[in-house]
Formats: sequence, structure tokens, C-alpha cells
Amino acid sequence: MTTPVDNAAPNATATPSSFPIPANVFALTVQDVKHYTDRLFRFRLNRPDSFRFRSGEFVMIGLPNAEKPVFRAYSIASPFWSEQLEFFSIKVPNGPLTEHLQKIKVGDTVLMRKKATGTLVLDALLPGKRLYLFSTGTGVAPFASLVRDPETYEKFEEVILIQTTRLVAELDYARELVAELKNDPLIGEFSDQLKFYPMTTREQSEHMGRITDTMRSGEFFKRTGLKKLDPETDRAMICGSMAMLKDCAAMCRDFGLVEGANNAPATYVVERAFVD
Repeated sequence: MTTPVDNAAPNATATPSSFPIPANVFALTVQDVKHYTDRLFRFRLNRPDSFRFRSGEFVMIGLPNAEKPVFRAYSIASPFWSEQLEFFSIKVPNGPLTEHLQKIKVGDTVLMRKKATGTLVLDALLPGKRLYLFSTGTGVAPFASLVRDPETYEKFEEVILIQTTRLVAELDYARELVAELKNDPLIGEFSDQLKFYPMTTREQSEHMGRITDTMRSGEFFKRTGLKKLDPETDRAMICGSMAMLKDCAAMCRDFGLVEGANNAPATYVVERAFVD
């Protein structure tokens, strides 16, 4: 996921060679770009041999177009074993970073700070049977990493990926990801453990509304055949807008789950890095 607001305006006409690269920053080359809608796109960068991260963590991304580039938090959507770094981004109109980032092409340069961090990691959760991944929009990005990590399926018998968007087309990135998992040579054997529940709030689709409403009413559990959230067996991760974080966290607490962190594992975790 990306932070919702850019906070400074770089020089859009600067070239990558115009400014020095700080010592704590990688200068990476764009390997692939795919636009899903007029609001969403995915891009992939080469991965430095020295860069390490845990599935679900985020890094700071920028462009080499200013003496002091704007950096924003981006969840790494690729798994820890991938040779490329994948990111899923929203396009912010007139955003000082995303206005230019959405125009990148193969061969362009993107900056990335060398440290990865975040709370949406397996180590922050106690052992359990089912793992729920709650997301809205680009909040699905860290979960794109986790559902491609074999350790996720070794720790949990079932993984339920839930994404809520406004429009059906905004679900395409996650749909594509889930479909490809079945034939993945590393993850394919675990694909039956993953369930994907896509939802929309504006455009008509099979599952309409907000996940908190459908879980509280019991509709979600009737449709899926899953049991109600139980702190003895169920764990959850949450990534999305501020309102969604609050609503989903409150729902988890109502079901008896307790918020955890890297240094204090519990039964659900929230990524707050993307909220002002």
C-alpha cells in the first residue's frame, strides 16, 4: 500500500543524473509496468543482491528528480524469495511523487531506501489455524507478498484474503495474483489453502458492501462456510484506509482478538505506516 498524500514537490524535469544518490538509497531500474485502471498500476524493479526483507514489510520509494526527493512508504508486494521487487500503487492526481511515478517506463530509475520494516509479518502473530488478510484498495500489496510465501501456509491451514474496492476492475490485480498461484512451482501445492473473497462498495458484484458489515451480520460466514472469528484459532492482518483500519480493528476486538506487534505477538496486527 502507499501513503495517501504526497508532501513536497520535486522538479519534474530533472534527469536521474542531475542529483547524487544518498548512501542509504538504492538506485533501481524499472523492469516492468502494468496499468490496471486509471487509478491503479503495478511496477517491478531489479532487486539488489544485498537487500533483505520479510514478506509483508514496506520500504520508502522515491524518484531521482530533486535534490531532496519525496519518499513514500510502499509495501513490497513480491515475496522474500523473488528476484524482482514488485509494488502496487494508486495514482494520486497532482501528487508530487505519484504524478511522475505513474509515468515510469521500463529502463527508468526509481529510488528505494535500504531498510525494510512493518508490522504485517508472521512473527507478529501467535500460532493459529486460520489467517484473515483484510484489505482495501492498494492495501492488498503486503498480502500479495504473504500469500506467495510458503511459510504462510506452513503456519496456517487456511488463508483468507479479503479485498474491498469501489469498482470491479480495481480487483484485477488480486484476481490475477490468485489465479497465477495455482500454477506457481513454489506455491502451487498450497493454493487450495488460499481463499479469495473480493468485494465492491459501488459497482455491482457478487459480494457487495463492507467486510465489517457482512461479518457482523453473519452473511460472510454463511457464504463461505467458515466459522465466526475465534481468538483460539483465528489470526488477522489489516491494511487499508484510516476508516477501514479503525472499523476492522474494532470488529476484531469484538470477536475477542488482541492487537499484537513484532515485539509482542498476539492475534491481529494493523499496518499504520500509511496513515497520517
